[in-house]
Amino acid sequence: MKLSPTPSSTGSAVNPRPRSRVWRWLPIRRLSQRHRMRVLRHLLSLSERDRYLRFGYPASDERIEKYVETLDFQRSELFGIFDRRLELVAISQLAYAEPVEGDTNGAMVEFAVSVRSHARGRGYGDRLFSHALRHARNRSIDRLMIHALSENTAMLRIARKAGAEVRREGSESEAWLQLPPHSLASRVEELVADRVSALNYRVKLHARQVGWVLAVVNEIKHQISRRRHVASQ
Repeated sequence: MKLSPTPSSTGSAVNPRPRSRVWRWLPIRRLSQRHRMRVLRHLLSLSERDRYLRFGYPASDERIEKYVETLDFQRSELFGIFDRRLELVAISQLAYAEPVEGDTNGAMVEFAVSVRSHARGRGYGDRLFSHALRHARNRSIDRLMIHALSENTAMLRIARKAGAEVRREGSESEAWLQLPPHSLASRVEELVADRVSALNYRVKLHARQVGWVLAVVNEIKHQISRRRHVASQ
């Protein structure tokens, strides 16, 4: 005998309450000149497909190396998410546009992001985008723009969710988002997040250095033990 679901008082089946998504703080660190090689390793680790979506063309190793070599950390700001081995698993970039004489639309910045394949599905792109929005508005930027391939649905979905206007022109799309003015809360929030992220990075760096020292000590012990064993024979 097939049992039907027990009706509720409204006459519809009672469904279990969906699980709420637990918010988890994520350390996002600003990158500088000294991270240039880490940025290069990250971009070179991207698959052909991911390189195509990130740059809009099939970027070879040589073109990526040239791109990273000419990165201007004054005109662009880069932010990254590090794993426990201090490898960059995701990077966002804010490229500031040169002011145009007579333009009354205000200051503008372009956003781009890349996430390594093994780190997909963790919301890193979404979190980096939210971080970029707050960072840009705190620097009195009026508009944020994303230039992406129309097939990059993941990036365009993030932009639409934030309220951006997406304009499609064939194989390419642009997403435009008007930013609200900064507030005391947005500034304090960014300041605290930056301080905690810097501390998180130092802790990971210290743990990595301690791990390296322990590995060297263990190797020395192994060599001494081996020599004693050989000498006793």
